[in-house]
Amino acid sequence: MTDPITALGLLDVAAGHMRDRAATYDKPEGERSMGRTVQAFNAITGRDLTEPEGWLLMQLLKDVRLFTRPGYHADSAEDCISYAALKAEALAAAF
Repeated sequence: MTDPITALGLLDVAAGHMRDRAATYDKPEGERSMGRTVQAFNAITGRDLTEPEGWLLMQLLKDVRLFTRPGYHADSAEDCISYAALKAEALAAAF
């Protein structure tokens, strides 16, 4: 039998994913790829997407996957939580 899924448990799992991805893909202080990603997107498209909007886009992608796949998809739920935190951090830094 598996443990029940709880909000605090999901936050812990999402934080672990963020630490793992930072060690694998980015910097020791955490995930910081979105700024460069939106710069590249804007250069290619001529748009003016912001870093928080980039995280919102990723969060929406995960929400669409979460709600269109039958059953519960842990990866989408956990990534959505991580993107929400990164979006809030980026938005707070903009002010």
